[in-house]
Amino acid sequence: MKKIAFIACLWMVAGIFYTNKASAQVRANININIGNQPIWGPVGYDDAEYYYFPDIDAYYNIPQRQFIYLDGGRWVFGGALPGRYHYDLYRGYKVVVNDPRPYLHPDIYRERYGRYKGWYGKQTIIRDSRDERYYEIKDHPMHYKWKGDNGNHNGWRKGRGNDQGEDHGNGRGHGRGHDKD
Repeated sequence: MKKIAFIACLWMVAGIFYTNKASAQVRANININIGNQPIWGPVGYDDAEYYYFPDIDAYYNIPQRQFIYLDGGRWVFGGALPGRYHYDLYRGYKVVVNDPRPYLHPDIYRERYGRYKGWYGKQTIIRDSRDERYYEIKDHPMHYKWKGDNGNHNGWRKGRGNDQGEDHGNGRGHGRGHDKD
């Protein structure tokens, strides 16, 4: 009986650790793609997987940076929209969709968001936002004001106060062997 209780206890402990690990993984993935959103995307979304364009019945996969559009009755994935669309990404209305592979159910999105066709310029885009959380996007006009660690170590410039040994001494000795006195 003690062995059964011990084994059950081990399973419960393992289950707790597994559950905590899974929860931690989910939390780690939340709010990580603001920096991946294009500057023509709509503001107000910390997490977005796809944009749906009602005007042209096409999608944009944000993490993959791919457009998804119909061509000859099949979905095509590409880095840009074909020229025949003549679509202005900055003015056209975008709907944020966080469902997996929404292009597999196009009728749902056509019905839900078809009323947004022709809503040009009625949506604030990231490029025009002055919300500091969007400054991390490389192409944002205010990116230079971003306060994140952008490889510049939070404002410390090379050789200024970061003790990387680049001060070349204090003006005495000049490296000519005079310190051997």
